[in-house]
Amino acid sequence: MSYQRPNGHTFSLYLRGGAGTRRLDGSPAARGRPGVLCIMPQEHSSEWEITDFSQFVHLYVPDDEMRRMFAETFDRDARLMALPEVTFADAPALARTLRQMTQAIVAGSHLQAEEAMAQTINDFFVDPRYGGMRPCAISGGLAPHVRRRSLEYIEANLGETIRLQDLAAIGQLSAFHFQRMFRASYGVSPHGWVAHRRIERAKSMLSGMDPIAQIASACGFSSQSHMTRAFKLGTGVTPSAYRQRQ
Repeated sequence: MSYQRPNGHTFSLYLRGGAGTRRLDGSPAARGRPGVLCIMPQEHSSEWEITDFSQFVHLYVPDDEMRRMFAETFDRDARLMALPEVTFADAPALARTLRQMTQAIVAGSHLQAEEAMAQTINDFFVDPRYGGMRPCAISGGLAPHVRRRSLEYIEANLGETIRLQDLAAIGQLSAFHFQRMFRASYGVSPHGWVAHRRIERAKSMLSGMDPIAQIASACGFSSQSHMTRAFKLGTGVTPSAYRQRQ
């Protein structure tokens, strides 16, 4: 497999396998394995040999988006951003957020996946090996009218897919900047807030006679099993057990 001067930057995390993967234009002894990271900057070229099973996740980030996040987060000229090529590196913080992103995507939790994507890029620049940058201090959080409109939007759309980009557009902010400002305002991430509100709405609806699958849909969960997992995580009991207690 070859990558010839692709557009955008790529973060790649090996989830399973990888021992049969090596970079032909790199160190011949280096092999993939679960938990290692590769970073392929825009315009790079590389050649790979893959002879065995592997499972990995790629996060593709457009160059202009990467530079904007760099400038916003660290208050630096975007032209100073530089990404190294990285092959089979141990980077626990980056691996953790990429796994969280993968799990969120599989579970259909779009907002949580978007937050994990943004956190991955932040963790990359903060890592001493790849920049050691210090994020700008946040003060004040979101403006009062943005906070009010954001919460109104969440309440009105709990039964739908809520995306970070849609919330950020309310305050005319980037998704990453909105995420940081929201946490500064409320002490939790947008995903954490939405998850709590969905569980609270489910509690209210469980006092009625609607089927649990119908409640799950009305509260924005992808399925009844998704709601059951989230509800038990948030309350310690399943929706059925909660209903029986009412």
